[in-house]
Amino acid sequence: MTQNEQAPTTTVGAPPPALPSDLAVAARVAQMLLAEHKDVDHRDLFALNRAHGALTETVRILLRALGVEPDDEKGYRVVGTPGGDQRCPAAHPEDPTPCDGPPVVTVLDAHNGGAKGCEHHGARLLASLTGGRVYALPDAPDGAATRVFKAADSTRPFAWVDGPRTRPGQLSHAENRARGERR
Repeated sequence: MTQNEQAPTTTVGAPPPALPSDLAVAARVAQMLLAEHKDVDHRDLFALNRAHGALTETVRILLRALGVEPDDEKGYRVVGTPGGDQRCPAAHPEDPTPCDGPPVVTVLDAHNGGAKGCEHHGARLLASLTGGRVYALPDAPDGAATRVFKAADSTRPFAWVDGPRTRPGQLSHAENRARGERR
């Protein structure tokens, strides 16, 4: 704005411009996320996980705009496993290991798609991502994100997959450092 221009004004006593309703905002976010993830390569595990996370977030935002909150008192989605155990959203469907507690961290990928997880599955997810980050949830015990970060350093990507691992992308960050390689 130049010195000769006047800042926009409103009439005294006039109501402020109308803001979009929560439902309108939620619908717009849902449209954007659905458009962004409508074509997903089903052979790309990361693309599928990101699309799943976006669709989950879309439903959550829409439900919140409608005034419907999750039934779970801890505020996280519980995923059932064949054995009937409850597992956090960060647990990969093919990973047979149980959670070591409630979700205490959020693990984000390079595109900011994320999942809440217990320390165990948070570390496994972080180890499987390139450019991933971990953040403690507000009610997490002190040091949870640091423990997950350190555990991920020595955890191989997709730790539940058997077979020989020799390439840098198949080894943990710690193993690659010891070999003098980068992943």
